[in-house]
Amino acid sequence: MPVEMSRARFEELVADALDEVPEELMSLLDNVVVLVEDKAPANDPNLLGLYEGYALTERGWDYSGALPDRITIYRLPTLAICDTEEDVVEEVSVTVVHEIAHHFGIDDDRLHELGWD
Repeated sequence: MPVEMSRARFEELVADALDEVPEELMSLLDNVVVLVEDKAPANDPNLLGLYEGYALTERGWDYSGALPDRITIYRLPTLAICDTEEDVVEEVSVTVVHEIAHHFGIDDDRLHELGWD
């Protein structure tokens, strides 16, 4: 049965997950905003998170004045696959790390190899 959780509580969990990322890594994030949305895009309603932007590995000399990259964590799809609040905490943490990894140019195949499914 899906977990019921307010948006405010879910946002707290996302903030907590960000706080758990080592400072050395967080200091390397450049021009990124992290958002929470209730629903995933209609074309992928089960998506838990999404990175949109230019990974650091894709930025060249012409990267300037760009809008911030976006990491979006989707509340309702995450709650739908979790049975307990502890499951939500774990899933949010994994999703946040997964999307931050995309900012650093790490693709899904490499994340899978590293055990971040």
